[in-house]
Amino acid sequence: MARYDSLFDTLGLRDWCDADKADAPLSMAQLLAQAQGGEEAAETGGLPFPSLDTLHESCARIGQTRDLTEGLENGFLSIRSELKFVLDPITQPLSWMLDGTLFVFESAPWWVMMPALLLLTWVVSRSRSVTAFVAFVLLFFAFIDHYEVAMQTLAIVFVCTGISVLFGVPIGIGMSKSNTAQRSIVPILDLLQTLPTFVYLIPLIFLFSVTESKLYGIAIILYAIVPVIRLTDLGIRLVDRDVIEAANAFGLTAWQKLTRVELPLAMPNIMAGVNQTIMMSLAMVVIASLVSAPGLGVLVLRGIRALDLGVGIVAGLGIVLLAVVLDRVSKAALNRVDTRAKSK
Repeated sequence: MARYDSLFDTLGLRDWCDADKADAPLSMAQLLAQAQGGEEAAETGGLPFPSLDTLHESCARIGQTRDLTEGLENGFLSIRSELKFVLDPITQPLSWMLDGTLFVFESAPWWVMMPALLLLTWVVSRSRSVTAFVAFVLLFFAFIDHYEVAMQTLAIVFVCTGISVLFGVPIGIGMSKSNTAQRSIVPILDLLQTLPTFVYLIPLIFLFSVTESKLYGIAIILYAIVPVIRLTDLGIRLVDRDVIEAANAFGLTAWQKLTRVELPLAMPNIMAGVNQTIMMSLAMVVIASLVSAPGLGVLVLRGIRALDLGVGIVAGLGIVLLAVVLDRVSKAALNRVDTRAKSK
């Protein structure tokens, strides 16, 4: 006898509850026990919590937990075609950008790509030590035959970080100008920031083919865009009110005030957001190797699947070095921005 039979009998719902009892499916607990090759775990005593599965034992009309999950799945699949029809043309440029950048980074000879990256490092950082460290890391990748996969990872990070900054900064500016927009967007950012990384991939796998690069590109961007939005919003809100009043007194338009006063003063915070976006893009690239993202993450995944300790450790070390390189370069750029802001 189920524990809550008396409750439904007292309420006079027995006939209603037993209407669908013959075709009742297995509960989640029964399915788990069946998958493990054993019997369903018995109650240890006392009154169990009235969960869906527990109440279903007494009243077949009440849905089970598996009905809830099945309903969510069926609901998503019912709108899948419409979502794909809308999202495919919008996200196709992302595939072109990722494929094109990967082609350039993979096909360019090392004696062209290495000087180009070192020149970019010097222009951004103006630091001899940082540039020398980048040169050492690139030579190390080439020496251990990991140069190509490292360039693949770097290409993906460049594209996804660039798109995250391109969309994140304007969104952060909009949030800083409207409290209503901030209250509306912050819950979405909280969701994106706390959602487990693997969960990003689940709906995307149903929407796009695994062979399409936009599948992992969208996952990386959604995961990495949050810091640059938050810190852009914070940086502009922290601009001294006296400075804003002075800009208003000089008759600056809203656009002039934003570009000549607020953004320059908020640039240190924005650059800090870019730094965090770069780090989160790199972290997600490793997870995205599960859905065909090329690069060092593939070697990490291969080491796990084949229990190849050496391959996994070397690839992991490469990811660490790449993260340190990107962190040092972005922080050097941030220090330049801070120095320039203080000198003004």
